[in-house]
Amino acid sequence: MENKTMKRILYRVLRKTGVPREQIKLEASFSEDLNFDQVDWALFVYYLEGSFKIHLEDKEINELSQVNDTLEIVSKRVFAECV
Repeated sequence: MENKTMKRILYRVLRKTGVPREQIKLEASFSEDLNFDQVDWALFVYYLEGSFKIHLEDKEINELSQVNDTLEIVSKRVFAECV
């Protein structure tokens, strides 16, 4: 999957989670910039896994601190699923 496509899908996932358009940046922190709480995380992971058709382990979810981290982990997962 192309990186541009992945970014677009991730953008949609963040919008579904309720993140305002102007706050969506690759360097945005989930806890500080986007103010994610437990409900936001649950929605985000649900939509993320559904949109990319992957399953994230708890360890991987705990490693997510910025939007860019999500792209890296999803890229690895999508690539691993294709091989």
